[in-house]
Formats: sequence, structure tokens, C-alpha cells
Amino acid sequence: MNWLLVVVGGMIGAPLRYLTDRAVQSRHDSVFPWGTFAVNVTGCLVLGLLTGATAAGAAGSSLRLFLGTGLCGALTTYSTFSYETLRLVESGARLPAAANAAGSVAAGLGAAFGGYALARALCA
Repeated sequence: MNWLLVVVGGMIGAPLRYLTDRAVQSRHDSVFPWGTFAVNVTGCLVLGLLTGATAAGAAGSSLRLFLGTGLCGALTTYSTFSYETLRLVESGARLPAAANAAGSVAAGLGAAFGGYALARALCA
């Protein structure tokens, strides 16, 4: 049953990642990979919320497998983030590459910590 939760979560997360990436990127006329940035930060927020809910005893292992491993595992993408940052450097867009690297880490950590704190406050 556990593997099915991961598979179903992944089946939702993968197309959600693609559609969100395309929708966000189509609204920005820049070399910066806003779509990937958005899905990664969103995934960090969801994982922070899930971790906080789990720590407060409000989320169990089934929800962690479905949302954390399945949905967020398919939604977020470290490989695309790395590839897009590399492509920015190769094309001479060093400032956007540095902003992508630093901004993704900072925003991702902020979203995860914020989600954790919010879930702990709501589930307490």
C-alpha cells in the first residue's frame, strides 16, 4: 500500500510541476527560470507544512508518503534547477545564475521553515 501512495502522489506532482512551470514561465519575459523556482519553493513550503504537522502529531505516515515522497518528490526538481543554473552561466548570464542559486536556497529554506512554524502553530 505504501508504494501506491507514493505512485499516486507522483502521478499528481509530475504534471503539476510541468503545468505550473509552463504557466509561470510564460508570464515572465526573462532568462531567469521562474517556473522551476516557483515549483521548488512551493514544494519546500509543502514539505515544511507537512513536517510541522507531523511534529505536532497531526499527520501520519500515509500522508507523508503521499505528499512528501510522492507529490513533492515529483513536483520539485533539483536536477532542473542545477541544469538551468548551468545554462545561465554558459550563456553569460552570471548574475541571474548567482541569483537563481542563492535565491532558490534562501527562498526554499525560508518556505520550509515558515511552513513548519505555521503548521506547528495551527496544529498545537
